[in-house]
Amino acid sequence: MARKKQTGRRVEGWKAKTWYKVNAPETFNSIYIGDTISADTENMIGRVMNATLGEINNDYGKQHVKMKFRINRVAGDAAYTEFVGHELTKDYLRSLVKRRSSRIDSHVIATTKDGVRLHMTVTCYTLMAADSSHIHEIRKRISERATAFIAENDWNTVVEGMVTGGLAKEMMADSKAVFPVRRIEVIKSKFLGRTQAQAA
Repeated sequence: MARKKQTGRRVEGWKAKTWYKVNAPETFNSIYIGDTISADTENMIGRVMNATLGEINNDYGKQHVKMKFRINRVAGDAAYTEFVGHELTKDYLRSLVKRRSSRIDSHVIATTKDGVRLHMTVTCYTLMAADSSHIHEIRKRISERATAFIAENDWNTVVEGMVTGGLAKEMMADSKAVFPVRRIEVIKSKFLGRTQAQAA
């Protein structure tokens, strides 16, 4: 008897819930990225959905770019999101490591011109082993270029530059003037919040 009652309650609970279609932000053309279920739309706000850039752009070559989207609005049976970060897969990062070369990591925390604060991790892979002076100069140039790019652009432009490789190309041009560089990637980003003026 106890099992039957428990099953009945579970069925009734699911019946009370509604499925919602979740869409990516306008930066990614508001494309459908999945479904979520809830009995209360208020409980959906803040829920995080995951999707790869490959799934969104229908490009298998971008499956290594994992992105996070947080639901910030619900209208009817649709939920809308904001981008809150991305990360490259570990398998992809391992494929970039070569012997007798250097890996240079840079961490940048900056604010966009429309008041979004973020943390970005950039990794540079050289063609050959670099000495400490070259590593220091490359890290300095990457940090300066990334900070300037963030400060000069709005959040949507920064997101696009990070995940599509546009920003990496700019940093590559700066770093090559110092030492032979094979590749630069923005391997991770995280949305930290908005300034008080923007949040209001």
